[in-house]
Amino acid sequence: MIHPRIDELLEKVDSRYAMVIVAAKRARQINNYHHQLGEGTFADFAPPLVESRSKNYLTMSLEEVAQGKIKYDYRR
Repeated sequence: MIHPRIDELLEKVDSRYAMVIVAAKRARQINNYHHQLGEGTFADFAPPLVESRSKNYLTMSLEEVAQGKIKYDYRR
């Protein structure tokens, strides 16, 4: 079973395309945050905003979207 479910995610974003872009960018930010921990810097990227059983950054970012922790704005 995939968690969070696609239908839950689509309630928080405009489209599947937006969901993929937002989740991928946030997963990169979480990855960069974890790489900074070893360097002793914490200012550039925010830590994960949810408690997750998964160690996968993309799953963490999708959980953030599902819980409404991530807001995005795109220009047309």
